[in-house]
Amino acid sequence: MCAKLASWKMKLLVSSCFLALLHLAAAYDPLDPNGNVTVKWDVMSWTSDGYIAMVTINNFQMFRHIGSPGWKLGWSWDKKEVIYGILGAQTAEQGDCSKFKETTIPHCCKKDPTVVDLLPSAPYNQQFTNCCKGGVVAAWGQDPSSSVSAFQVTVGLAGTSNKTVKLPRNFTLLGPGPGYTCGPAKVVPSSLFLTTDLRRKTQALMTWNVTCTFSQFLARKNPNCCVSFSSFYNDTITSCPNCACGCQNNSTCVKSDSKILSEAGINVPRKDNAPLLRCTRHMCAIRVHWHVKQNYMDYWRAKIAITNFNYRMNYSLWTLVIQHPSLNNVTQVFSFDSKPLAPYQPINDTWMFYGMKYYNDMLMQAGPSGNVQSEVLLRKDKNTFTFKEGWAFPRRVYFNGDECLLPPPDTYPYLPNSANRIFSTSSALGTSLLLLATIFL
Repeated sequence: MCAKLASWKMKLLVSSCFLALLHLAAAYDPLDPNGNVTVKWDVMSWTSDGYIAMVTINNFQMFRHIGSPGWKLGWSWDKKEVIYGILGAQTAEQGDCSKFKETTIPHCCKKDPTVVDLLPSAPYNQQFTNCCKGGVVAAWGQDPSSSVSAFQVTVGLAGTSNKTVKLPRNFTLLGPGPGYTCGPAKVVPSSLFLTTDLRRKTQALMTWNVTCTFSQFLARKNPNCCVSFSSFYNDTITSCPNCACGCQNNSTCVKSDSKILSEAGINVPRKDNAPLLRCTRHMCAIRVHWHVKQNYMDYWRAKIAITNFNYRMNYSLWTLVIQHPSLNNVTQVFSFDSKPLAPYQPINDTWMFYGMKYYNDMLMQAGPSGNVQSEVLLRKDKNTFTFKEGWAFPRRVYFNGDECLLPPPDTYPYLPNSANRIFSTSSALGTSLLLLATIFL
């Protein structure tokens, strides 16, 4: 009996370890190995029965932002804490505060509150530094100054010293959907702050951090985007794979000429973020197309197009990440802003592309305006460059932090046998075209 019990415990332990490793593997992103969202609590002052804290949400992910409808931060109190007041945010529910007989009723009495950001239109006396963005937080690699959100919370019935305060538990972070897993709160060295005149440092009375990581595996069953390919040297267009993003909901998609699209309010996002997809073979909200456009003596040019097939979604602050060996030799990018993800590494084959502000930084919903395009001019590395065997196509593609499904390698546009002769006879013309492109584009 004891042997069977020991064997059962061992199996349970192995299963638990396997699930833990599976989660870690799913959350680890080789293109952003240190990316996370850190929630920091700084206790700034004590009150008669609690404290006032500044809560800061820092998005340290290089290319994954928190888009509309914004973040939701939740936790469970360890004791009988309540939120007396809050600036820069609000709780989703007040809870049962009937036991409080005072004139001022607490803002929230729930054991497990959920906090959301305020909108930019919030009254001035309810705002706080770095608040009121509707929960939208930019990716750190795209815009560090906008990658932070904060609010102030006054907590009661909580203890009035470092020894009596208990850290909240069971933190959760929701972006526009699931996918984030938060670890336990950990006490860290107290934060330091500079006064407005930059002449004096102040220090938080107590600080704890919570680290949250994203897993696409937990966020959704299927990808949200796919990739298609084409080239100037072959008429073949490699489409997104069939059902790349799942076809279980293809009965609810709409055709581009459907009368339903003319109904009032059809483009308004729903609270559950349910998409309204255009009917396609791939059934993805986003398609990224990479076209090998031109070949020159020392350079080559690729065209990138992003198409939105979701009639209910405008993608603001969108990001596109592409991994390709030639991106280590980027010469010029047209129509998009861009930057390398690892600019100080000897080999940087991964770049992030994003829209120019007030020009194409919003990818509109499905329809005539639902696409953005750019071209990339790349210098050839004579030791590695080739058009053979699909080398000219990306190795990985991410849109808004979600990895897109690439076509099978054996379907890529192939290089004709006569291509080398064609390239050599057109090299002089290619050099002239490159000069013209550099001047006029």
